Amino acid sequence: MAHLGTGNRRRALAVPVGLALTASLAFLPTVAASAAPVGVTADSAATARPDTSGPKLSYVANLTSYGSVKQAKKAIERAGGTVVIAYEQIGVVVAHSQNPEFAKQLRGQRGLFVSVGATRTAPLSVVQTTEEGTTQRLSDSDAAKAAAQAEPGQEPLEANQWDLRAIKADQAHKINDGSRNVTVGVIDTGVDDTHPDLAPNFSKGQSANCVGGVADTTEGAWRPYADGSDHGTHVAGTIAAARNGIGISGVAPGVQVAAIKVSEPATSLFFTEAVVCAFMFAAEKGIEVTNNSYYVDPWLYNCKSDDDQKALVEALGRATKYSERKGVLSVASAGNSNHDLASDAIVDDTSPDDVETPVTRTIDPHVCLDLPTQLPGVVTVSATGVQGFKSYYSSYGLGVVDVAAPGGDKWQIPATPDANGRVLSTLPGGGYGYKQGTSMAGPHVAGVAALLKSAHPWANPAQLQLLLKAQATKTACPEKVYDATGVLVDATTCNSKWGQNSYDGFGVVDALKAVK
Repeated sequence: MAHLGTGNRRRALAVPVGLALTASLAFLPTVAASAAPVGVTADSAATARPDTSGPKLSYVANLTSYGSVKQAKKAIERAGGTVVIAYEQIGVVVAHSQNPEFAKQLRGQRGLFVSVGATRTAPLSVVQTTEEGTTQRLSDSDAAKAAAQAEPGQEPLEANQWDLRAIKADQAHKINDGSRNVTVGVIDTGVDDTHPDLAPNFSKGQSANCVGGVADTTEGAWRPYADGSDHGTHVAGTIAAARNGIGISGVAPGVQVAAIKVSEPATSLFFTEAVVCAFMFAAEKGIEVTNNSYYVDPWLYNCKSDDDQKALVEALGRATKYSERKGVLSVASAGNSNHDLASDAIVDDTSPDDVETPVTRTIDPHVCLDLPTQLPGVVTVSATGVQGFKSYYSSYGLGVVDVAAPGGDKWQIPATPDANGRVLSTLPGGGYGYKQGTSMAGPHVAGVAALLKSAHPWANPAQLQLLLKAQATKTACPEKVYDATGVLVDATTCNSKWGQNSYDGFGVVDALKAVK
C-alpha cells in the first residue's frame, strides 16, 4: 500500500445474525446554490492581497450544508487559491494555493466550510513506496516448466496459482466465470490494457487518469508511467485475467476490469484529490466494485484532531459514501505494517511520507484512520499464505478486518512447479511475476465480489458485503504464525469474538459459494 503492496469496503438477502453493516457517514451535505452561509459576507473576508510566498500545495475544502460551490469559489479566490475542480454532489472543492495561511483563512468561514486541509505537507519529492518486497519476474524457463505441468482445462501458468485453489476459484470457473455486465475498477498505479491476458476484458470507457484531481479519459491515460509501477497491472490480472489459453486466470475471468490511475509520477504517491476523483469517476461510470490496494498519502493514519487530516477524512468519506449510494462496493487492503488496527496505540514512524524525515508519533487507530481502509462501508482485507496462516506482514484487527484472502507469504511454500509462496499475476509489457502483500489479497476479494454481483445483479453494496462475510470460510485463531524472519511463533496477537477473529475477520472468501 502507497503505499503499495497493501498490495480497505444489501438487506434483502438473508444473512446470519451479527453481520451488521458498518455505520454510514452521518453527514453528506446537500449543496444549496441559493442558500447564504451563516456568518459569511463579502465584507468578512480579508481584503488584503493574499501571501503567495509558500510552496504550491493542493487542498480539499468541504462545504457545510448551507454553503454553495459558487460561494466557495469566491472565498478560495479571495484567499489566493485557484479551483481545480468542484464536486457539487458531495460538497468538496479541490484547490491550489501558495498562501501559507490559505487553509486557516478558509476555516475561519465556519458557515461555509466544515473543514479545509492540505493534501500534502511539502512540494512533491521523490520517495520510495512501501511494497512488501520487490516483484519477481517469471522467467521463460519457469513458465515452460509450469505449462508442462498444467492439467487439462487449466491456463498455461495456472499450476503456479495456488491462490485460486485456496479460495476455490478454480472450481467456480467450471460453473460461472462472471458477467460482462460487471466491471471492477482498479484504483491504482495504472493498468497495461495491451497485456494479452487483460486486453479481452478491459473497459476503456470506464478508465481514466485521476492524478491531480480531474479525470483524464484520453486514450492510454490510464496506463502506468513508462518508468512507473507494475502494481496496478498485477492487481488487475488477479481480478480478471482472461481464460484464453494464455498465461494465468483471474478470480473472475469473465468480468470486465477498468483502470483509474491515481499515483503521482516518479513517486507513486496517492494523494486525496486523486482518490476522491477516482471514487467519483467510478460512481458516475457505473463501476460495480473498486479495488483499493494502497493508503492515501502522506499520512499512514489520519487523525481527526489535526485540521488538515480531518479534512482529508471528511472528503474521502463523502466520496466513498457517494459511490456506495451509486452502487459501488469498495474493497481495500489492510496494510503491510503488521499493525493491530483494533489496538489502543500504534507507533507511526513513516508519516508524513512526502518529506525526507517523517515524524514519529503514537496514534489511536480508533480515531486516526488508515484511508480508505477504515472508512465506513469499505471491505477491509487481510492477507494469508498457502498454509492458511496470516501473512507475516499483514495488518489485522478484531472488528476491523472483514475478510481474508491470499496475499502471499514467502515463508509459506506451496507444492507448485515454482514452489513460490507469493502471488503470480500479470506485469506490464506482457509479462508475469510474483508479488506479495495485502495488495494481492484485496483483488481476490474484489474478484469474488464481482462473481457475487454477477450471480445477484440486483444486490446493492451492503448486501454484497454481507454475502462476502456470510459465505467466507470460518477460521479459528492459529496456535502459531510466521514472523518476519520466517520463525514460527505463538499467535498471541489473535483473539476471537462475535464469530470473527483478529486475523481473518469473518473468514477467507469463497469463490465457489459466490457462483452457487
